[in-house]
This record gives sequence, C-alpha cells and structure tokens, in this order.
Amino acid sequence: MDLSSPKVMGIINLTPDSFFSGSRAMQIDHVMSQVDTMIAEGVDMIDFGGMSTRPGATEPTVSEELDRLISPIMAVRAAHPELWISIDTYRSEVLKECLDLKIDMVNDISAGQMDDAFLSLVARSRLPYILMHMQGQPQNMQANPTYDDVVLDIIKRLDKDHHRCRALGISQIVIDPGFGFGKSQKDNYKLLKNLGSFKILDLPILVGISRKSMIHKTLGIKADQALNGTTALHMEALNNGASILRVHDVKEAKECIQLWQMLNDV
Repeated sequence: MDLSSPKVMGIINLTPDSFFSGSRAMQIDHVMSQVDTMIAEGVDMIDFGGMSTRPGATEPTVSEELDRLISPIMAVRAAHPELWISIDTYRSEVLKECLDLKIDMVNDISAGQMDDAFLSLVARSRLPYILMHMQGQPQNMQANPTYDDVVLDIIKRLDKDHHRCRALGISQIVIDPGFGFGKSQKDNYKLLKNLGSFKILDLPILVGISRKSMIHKTLGIKADQALNGTTALHMEALNNGASILRVHDVKEAKECIQLWQMLNDV
C-alpha cells in the first residue's frame, strides 16, 4: 500500500439510508456507473459498505448486509480486476465472505470492539486495516459525546488499539480519528485543527469528513450542498498530514490534492 503521496478513497454505500443520497447505490448497474465514473476521475481505492453508520441508523442483519455487498462487489471485481477494493464492516461473518471476493483493505468503524472474532480474522487475511475511533455505537454515539481532551483522549485510545492490532499480527494499519462518530461539532474541528498531533503514532491518517454534518450544519445547508465546504476542509486535512481522503466526490478531491502538491513543491 503506497501512501507516499495522499490518496483518494471513493465511497459507495450499498444501502437505502446513508446520510448522503448521492453515495447510495442499490442496483448493480448504478454501482457500475458510479465505479466507472470514480475510476475516470482518478480514484485510488473504493470503499463499499452494506450498512449505514450514520447517527441513529438501523442495523441490518448479517444476511441483509451480505445481500447488499456480494453481487455488486463480484461485478466490480470482474470488470476491474486491478481496482483497490475496501470493505466497510465490523462483522467477522461479513468479512469472511468478502475475503473470497479478493478485497484489498478492511475499514472498521469499531476498532474491533463490536465483534470478538474480527481482528483475528483481519490478521489472518494479512490485509491493510483502517482502525477508526468511535465513542459509543451508531445508535447512540451522538447522544452526549464527552471527552477530557478530545485530541489527547483519541490519540491515547488509538495508540492502545493499534498496539493490540500489532500483537495480533496486523501489520499494515491506517488510523482514522472518526469525525462525526461520537464527537460534537466543536470536537470535530478540534480534531481537524490538531490532526498533525496524530503523527506521533507514526501511522498513515485517513480523514472522512466528506459532506458530513460538521460542514453542512455549520453552514446551515444540506449535505448535497456541502461540496465546497468539504473541499475547503480537505485542504486543511492535507496540510495537517492526511494520507487518505475518504470522499463522495473524487474529481474535486483529486484536484484538491493536485493543488496542495503544487503549493508544497514551489
């Protein structure tokens, strides 16, 4: 996994209820169209999810999650054998089935806390692993998020979790502070402003802020109007050390990286 320069991870939600309708794709032809567009725009990897993890989301059954994931990923893999595919799940039953589809990365919002078998399976797969911080669970995480010091508390938690992953044999780890997952609006901006502090862990950093409420609620707009705000904060994320931008809008994120690289090359 080459992260010597920032990369773009495109989001495709195989769900009916993700917070941004533009990322939803339930039919295979729609999925293929979205994938083709992202590839044309220069995406580096695509993250497929079969479960909405927005605040208050209803959790599907394992079989429902698998039904949403398997056929579309099979079709994408057949059409694009070289595409880097990430699976967004925290369930070992789902991950086990997806490993047969030759996925390339695992994206886990739970840091292995919601399924005791998950991290051991990741270790056996030898795939890169995205370790995210979340306070609480999607159903209740925004009820009353509280920290002594949001930046320090999350660094300490990620440090503990990543050492646990290393001990199990997971060698390629990317950290994600978990913007919007058990954080207040102020917490989210503190994390972004101090993202460089996470470099102390000496691990690549993924930033997932695309069209989130920290942007559209601050601006008093809807998620489908939050592209400009997303791009503005992506530049800040890059300045502070982001290695991967997880986005709904690939073209704009790639342009942001290109301009950031030009600024740093002069």
